[in-house]
Amino acid sequence: MFATMDQSTDFTGNNLSFKGVALEYPVCLEWREHPEGSMFHLANILLVLGFMGGSGFYGLLYMFCFLSLGFFCYSIWAWSDLCTTDSFSWTFGLFVICLAQVIHVSYRLRSVTFDTDLQNLYDRMFKKIGVSLTQFRKIVACCDGDIHTIEKGYCFAMEGKTSIDKLSVLLSGRIRVTVNGEFLHYIYPFQFLDSPEWDSLKPSEEGFFQVTLRADNRCRYVAWRRKKMYLLFAQHRYIAKIFALLVRNDIAEKLFSLNKAFDSRGFRYDLRLPSFCHQPEPEIENTLESQPEHKDPKPAERDS
Repeated sequence: MFATMDQSTDFTGNNLSFKGVALEYPVCLEWREHPEGSMFHLANILLVLGFMGGSGFYGLLYMFCFLSLGFFCYSIWAWSDLCTTDSFSWTFGLFVICLAQVIHVSYRLRSVTFDTDLQNLYDRMFKKIGVSLTQFRKIVACCDGDIHTIEKGYCFAMEGKTSIDKLSVLLSGRIRVTVNGEFLHYIYPFQFLDSPEWDSLKPSEEGFFQVTLRADNRCRYVAWRRKKMYLLFAQHRYIAKIFALLVRNDIAEKLFSLNKAFDSRGFRYDLRLPSFCHQPEPEIENTLESQPEHKDPKPAERDS
């Protein structure tokens, strides 16, 4: 295109051409009467939806899927105009990058799959408090992904004999908790088996169960060894806070279930104070007898 005038300017006042000098790009003298095609608008809508994605694996998968579709629509729109090879190159390159991210996230999501029991454990206990699948994978790796079984009538722990060396969660079945042969409460699936014992000991301390845990039917549970758990807590403080929250919430539920549990002497059972629960009766009587008697003071006589 050659200029037919001595000099022309654009709306900003910049010189565009001189007489006899060819212009390298067309001059936009007015707005287009017709808007861009539907593919252009669809691409923008998909990009907006993509940037609304959340966090985590599913959030990344959602975002990159929509971004891939959006940049693919941009590539089709740019291909329709032969004068926009650079636009096509950029949009198609971004489409390839986002598609590669979709494949990568899908592969990682596929690799973070668990057995049915562990998946149910994640859905019932950890997912609702915001634990991601990658963090839960570290928790599962700490227990080697092993699921243990207790047959009906067998004991998980015996009073005064079983040492406290792990933290366990019941996955299926029902556990009966007794002390001195008297029933305390039941433990149901997705509750800790030994949360009071775990919380009552420091990492360097050792102790024994003060209650007996017997299986009412065939039970399955997952267990974490104390040493491995404390190493995991030292490496990941967030996981330590998560377990502290879960354990103390479980203890609160157990204590609430013991509100109406009394022994034969009328004392209320308390898993957090097993020594009081097992205190012999003569010691209690001696303690009461050793207390001095307080006589009611004689009221002062009023002057007549």
